[in-house]
Amino acid sequence: MCIRDRRRVGGQKCRAPVDYDFTFWACAAVFGPPLGFLAAGFSMQYVLISSCLLGNPVRYDGRGVPNGDAVLAQWLAEGRVVPVCPEVAGGMPIPRPPAEIEPGKGAAAVLDAGARVVAVTGEDVTLPFVQGAQAALAAARERGIRLAVLKEGSPSCGSGYVYDGHFAGRRQPGVGVTAELLTRAGVQVFSDCLLYTSDAADEE
Repeated sequence: MCIRDRRRVGGQKCRAPVDYDFTFWACAAVFGPPLGFLAAGFSMQYVLISSCLLGNPVRYDGRGVPNGDAVLAQWLAEGRVVPVCPEVAGGMPIPRPPAEIEPGKGAAAVLDAGARVVAVTGEDVTLPFVQGAQAALAAARERGIRLAVLKEGSPSCGSGYVYDGHFAGRRQPGVGVTAELLTRAGVQVFSDCLLYTSDAADEE
């Protein structure tokens, strides 16, 4: 079954231009039964979550984007959630100037030292973005994490789209630096758009 991201986030359509090969819910099922029903010796599986989705004010603009989804609430109650903000982990301040991957390039090129992440001020912020991605991967490996739900559109965390590098609000298909590194390491990365279940998906 394929899902196309069509949820509303912050009052806007969340249209990540990507089809998933299986549903978010099917992927969630690999985490087994609720904590209270775990068999003796069962190793609880963790999930990496963008810290801002938990309401933590770590975004570039100093805000959080709390999510009230039932699946996320269950993961929190079961102690499965491992929060991460790659940009803060990479040493960037709160708030901070917005940043985008330079035009015509992608996250893969950033990780391979062939492209930069640049702030709206013109500052090259590639290093903290890469270091933050490495910190997120280290957190995933420490807990044996195989699934991440990250903030869509972010130059770190986007998994369906990012912005085109011109700071004009134009989206393009692509992924963020952290999402790319996690994917390379075998972590399945999902957009937070799939957590917004209160609005029915639009018909094509």
